[in-house]
Amino acid sequence: MQPYKIYVVAFFVVGISCTKSAGTDVNIIIPNPININSDSVNYLALGDSYTIGTSIDVVDGYPNQTFQLLKGAGLKMSSLQIIAKNGWTADDLKNGLANADKKVAYQIVTILIGVNNQYQGKPMSEYEPAFLSLLKSAIALTGNKPKRVFILSIPDWGITPFASGRDRNLIANEIDKYNAVCENYAKAYGANFINITDGYRVDGFKTDYLAVDGLHPSKLEYTKWAIKLTQQIVNVFAAGG
Repeated sequence: MQPYKIYVVAFFVVGISCTKSAGTDVNIIIPNPININSDSVNYLALGDSYTIGTSIDVVDGYPNQTFQLLKGAGLKMSSLQIIAKNGWTADDLKNGLANADKKVAYQIVTILIGVNNQYQGKPMSEYEPAFLSLLKSAIALTGNKPKRVFILSIPDWGITPFASGRDRNLIANEIDKYNAVCENYAKAYGANFINITDGYRVDGFKTDYLAVDGLHPSKLEYTKWAIKLTQQIVNVFAAGG
């Protein structure tokens, strides 16, 4: 969304500390510790302002928290690359990914994109092909291992103070339609879909779960996403996916 200008494109982070958020129980279950052992893991996070962690410290965003949780779970995490920019639509991210310096392959790729398509009133017919292209690119970047691609659902910004005076029900309904597209493509191509929207609607409007801009999540909310994402990644690695 356009009011905020902080962004990160192709940003590498290695070894950043991540502390446990107050009131959050970090409990990652490792179903098969033997299979968790792997070669060095490179993580690529694709998205927009939610992936950057607009209005909070970059280390507190969900990609960085996930990186540290995965290290704690026993994965040999090597690098984190974030390709994202505030205000990006799916087409913007598609172009950003195409033009970025990338590694030959990544062992983990996450995608969270679409809120700006909805916010800007873009037609769904524009979003679907761009999202599908991103998904196919992500799968290719994992060496054609779709289970290594993790799609996070789009959070409902309509619950936040930023949406005051807007039609919150309309926003929610449109966000649900976007998420249905993401989930359907994830299932069709064998990738993972992680629903963070339902939990976000429970807490995302509360002061402790909001950044100072009244729109984006705080570290506490991102910790919820990171735990959920980490558990799914660990499950995939433990199953040999």
